[in-house]
Amino acid sequence: MLKRDLTTSYPRSVRDKVAGVVQVGRAIDKGIAYANGLNGEYNYDCPMDKGVFEFLGIDGNALLDVIKNAQSESEIEAYVKPYVAKKTPQEIDAFNQEFLSHGPQPGSDGEKYFLNLRNEVAPGRTDVTTWPDLLDLDEKRDVPQRVGV
Repeated sequence: MLKRDLTTSYPRSVRDKVAGVVQVGRAIDKGIAYANGLNGEYNYDCPMDKGVFEFLGIDGNALLDVIKNAQSESEIEAYVKPYVAKKTPQEIDAFNQEFLSHGPQPGSDGEKYFLNLRNEVAPGRTDVTTWPDLLDLDEKRDVPQRVGV
C-alpha cells in the first residue's frame, strides 16, 4: 500500500493537476493518508473532493478502494484518466478556472470559518478570497498578492 503522512506534511496544492484537472492530486494524497490512518486534520471526500468527483463522475468510495489496493500512484492515475477523457479540454479548462476561483458563500458558516482562518494564517491578506489561495497560505505555500481586489 502507498504511504502518505499528512500528520507531518501537506497534501498537494489544489492547483496541482493530475490528468489536467485541479484538486485530483490533493484528493489522492488525502485518500492515501486516510487509508493509512495518517490523514491528521485532512478529510478525504470533503466538499472540495466531492466537487471534482462530481465533475468527473467518480465515486469517492470506489476511488478509495483503488487507492487502498494500488502499488503505485500511476495505478491510481490510470483509474482516473478514463473519467477525464470523457470531458472536452474546454470543459476541463472551465472547471479548473471555476474551481480555483471558488470562495465561501457570503453570510455562511463557511465564510465565518474562512475569515477566521485567513485572519489566523495571513492577517491583512484581504486579497485572499478563494479556498485554494487560503489553503495554500495555510500550508505555507506562496500566494502572490492580488492587486485591485
